[in-house]
Amino acid sequence: MKKQGHIFFTALMFYTRIPCPKNIDHNPEYLNKASRYFPLIGWIVGAIAFGVYAAASWLWNAEIGIVLSMIASVLVTGAFHEDGFADVCDGFGGGWTKTKILTIMKDSAIGAYGAMGLVLLFLLKYMSLVSLAKGDSLFTNYFSLFTLFLVFITGHSLSRLAAISIVFTHEYSREDATSKSKPIAQQYSWKEVVGALFFGLLPLLVLMTSHAIIGLVVLPVFLARYFLARYFQKWIDGYTGDCLGATQQVCEVIFYLTLLAIWKFI
Repeated sequence: MKKQGHIFFTALMFYTRIPCPKNIDHNPEYLNKASRYFPLIGWIVGAIAFGVYAAASWLWNAEIGIVLSMIASVLVTGAFHEDGFADVCDGFGGGWTKTKILTIMKDSAIGAYGAMGLVLLFLLKYMSLVSLAKGDSLFTNYFSLFTLFLVFITGHSLSRLAAISIVFTHEYSREDATSKSKPIAQQYSWKEVVGALFFGLLPLLVLMTSHAIIGLVVLPVFLARYFLARYFQKWIDGYTGDCLGATQQVCEVIFYLTLLAIWKFI
């Protein structure tokens, strides 16, 4: 149990800016096993984002609450995944060979593709969350703060499951050890797979108790994951940490949009 706690805090330290016990470091052995808790980190980030939304919407309104919740999630993670998304936009937008793409993604400066991608991503996320929060969705007749809380948690956990699953099915692209994400890519066991599936799907299963049809969100989320992984494989023969971050961001937005589509068309 003590070892599992150490692995969990290693994941918490790596994926967020939340303070951890002093004895926790980036030990490659524990970091490699931390992927099992990646979706669980989504529970924490989603809960914090929802808490900020609930307080801010009570003080002001839903729109301000959503903006502040998005800011909170960025601060909690240190823009870890958003940075990966921007790097992927720049790398695949400006590079035409594996070497060029990887070089651009390694550059810490953000380019035009990355800036435009982030603006559009945040706009989509904001509009979809506002629609869900204001009840313009499947939850119009079943709406409650608890339901919205589950939406926040599920969006973060399911998207992280989609991202980390790429580690289980594809090879790491970089041949050197320059990426801080490489220890996660070295090896995994059934414990990492089962842990990621459990923490990634449990919030969705709870959400489905109010409306089973919500389970359909799995299809577009993992379809997006499939095509992203296929695209990465085609151009860079695998994935990098930036690719995982981009996958998480895209799948999170697709989750919110799918909930809205379910309400509108079914």
